[in-house]
Amino acid sequence: MATPLLAEFPELAHLSREDLEDLLADPTYFQAIFHSLDRVKELYTSQAELGLANETIAQNNLTLQQQLYNFRSETKDSFDEAKRLEGRWKELEKEQRDVYQRYTPQFLLMRLKHSITAQDDASEALASSFVSGTDTPATNSEIDDFVKEFKKLRRTYHKRVMWAEKWGKGDVMWRED
Repeated sequence: MATPLLAEFPELAHLSREDLEDLLADPTYFQAIFHSLDRVKELYTSQAELGLANETIAQNNLTLQQQLYNFRSETKDSFDEAKRLEGRWKELEKEQRDVYQRYTPQFLLMRLKHSITAQDDASEALASSFVSGTDTPATNSEIDDFVKEFKKLRRTYHKRVMWAEKWGKGDVMWRED
């Protein structure tokens, strides 16, 4: 009956008991026999092939390294640019809201009411100026100029008052586009 050692390693079957004992006692002899075994040779061959494959992969990775660094740099630059543009987008949205705020119906109504008051004040100031400047009698030309200017100011005033009244009645429709 074969021993488990010989069953596992039939290459050692030709060795005598004395050779097997020498094999265990002498490390150099053990190494010589061990490295001559077909399984060990196959293992070393496989190991060498794997080493060469790893070396090839490593060389390939090294050739791609600079390209990967360039891609990483480009990606970082693109990301930074996207973040900058995102910040700019927020600024532009705020500017847009501020601009649109000036054209909301409520804001426009407020501006109309202020312009009515300003127009009334301007026409009254013109009338006061004309009346207070009468130390000397006004010429027909000065009176005509005053009346023309005063009528123009009052016409604008009354147009604005009418628009405000229409707005108050809901007759003014503002488009949102």
